[in-house]
Amino acid sequence: MTERRWSVVTVTYNSAEILRRCWHNESRPYEWIVVDNCSADDSVQVAEKLGARVIQLAENVGFAKANNIGLREAGEYVLFANPDLELRPDGLTVLKRHLDVHGGLVAPQLLSAEGIPQPNGRGFPYATAKLGNRRVWPLNRLHGSYRILAGPGESVYVAWVMGAAVAARTAEFVELGGWDERFFLYYEDHELGLRSWQLGRPVVLLGDVRWTHHWARATNSVHWSRAHNLELRSARTFFGIFPEFLIGLPPASRRHRTAARLVGSPVNAEPGVQRCQPPR
Repeated sequence: MTERRWSVVTVTYNSAEILRRCWHNESRPYEWIVVDNCSADDSVQVAEKLGARVIQLAENVGFAKANNIGLREAGEYVLFANPDLELRPDGLTVLKRHLDVHGGLVAPQLLSAEGIPQPNGRGFPYATAKLGNRRVWPLNRLHGSYRILAGPGESVYVAWVMGAAVAARTAEFVELGGWDERFFLYYEDHELGLRSWQLGRPVVLLGDVRWTHHWARATNSVHWSRAHNLELRSARTFFGIFPEFLIGLPPASRRHRTAARLVGSPVNAEPGVQRCQPPR
């Protein structure tokens, strides 16, 4: 089957419970590589019992570096998938068809456990837009334009996609440079998407693949935690790389359809064209 050319890389850290919940399907026509970041629970044993090939690390090296370790073991196509993702193997055929035509990065449209689409496609990560995403008044007026969805039949250009589920041809992802290991956790997916555009490789949210994602973001809590410290550190790194996103109030029309031009990509995206041609 076509899907057997896929490797799915999952980074775990104390993820045993969510692995049991989301990865119980024994029919898995792809290679599943779990890179465990020195979990204190039984994530390794659970992953092995569920059929994964586990790479057990001696320390927590972070999300980006662990993904790159898995990348080195990947086959022709690679999907980076969080442990809280419910992957449907038939979607890999659709992702592959898109990658064979367009290359770049592609992501499925993620859904909540209740079937509500999650905005895993995003516009340009201006600091003001990100504050609006957190409902900070009056910047919350940017909230709708920053969060992007793809309906069935739609293939939507986005600035970046959440790292919970992102796929590529492995050789192309390696040429892209892999995940930026300056990021321990958070913002690595922002940087990846913008770097892909800079190198002329589009980033697309594919509405015909719809997978459930049990999203539980630690920084949504009002109580300050280590997760908030990590996010703040990653934000400083990101805006140090892309200082042009520190200021600005981009209108909705700039959220993704001129992504190539705005980040200096050689990709020729026609002004006003929001959706790429879906693969046939």
